[in-house]
Amino acid sequence: MAVDDSPITRASLVLQLRDGSNHEAWLEFTRLYGPVVYGFARKRGLQDADAADMMQDVMRSVSSSIGRLDYDRNQGSFRGWLFTITRNKVFNFLSARRVRPRGSGDSSTNRLLEMHPDSNEDSDEWEMEYQRRIAALAMERVKTEFQEKTWRAFWLTAVEGVAAADVARQVGMSPGAIYVAKSRVLARLKEEVETMRRQEEEEGSS
Repeated sequence: MAVDDSPITRASLVLQLRDGSNHEAWLEFTRLYGPVVYGFARKRGLQDADAADMMQDVMRSVSSSIGRLDYDRNQGSFRGWLFTITRNKVFNFLSARRVRPRGSGDSSTNRLLEMHPDSNEDSDEWEMEYQRRIAALAMERVKTEFQEKTWRAFWLTAVEGVAAADVARQVGMSPGAIYVAKSRVLARLKEEVETMRRQEEEEGSS
């Protein structure tokens, strides 16, 4: 992927997905949204293997339906369309599991099914998975801009929650330098995420 390309699923990418032979577009789409679908399915009660199957099922549905999708940002986002597909498939899966009980997980399955499929909780969890994925992609993009020590200082303090004093001993930097490193990386990540979101908005309105 070129440096100036946004990994967000943009309107232009949606158009590219209609060409089934455009493997690069499908790889970009799957790289962004595969983990989002999987994470959402797991949060709604599916086991690892079932969530992985669900992810593949959603990808197949997108592949078969994308040609008929008339993308219009004013009519709702592509992400919202994908959320509806995923949510309905998860709900149908849980409904089928309630009909064919699978043991100790039945009570939690029933509780999930008692919630309306249009619940705000579903939407919030979908958005949370999406934002988490965007953050992960942003980290992948900016990691090479920093020295290994600087990145490790950021990762240990900001992601793993290790105390700055302990990190200082591990990486051979002063506690003050640890804080500076963390702040530099966080500022760059914020900038990258904002750029990605802005590109999505610009592409979607074009």
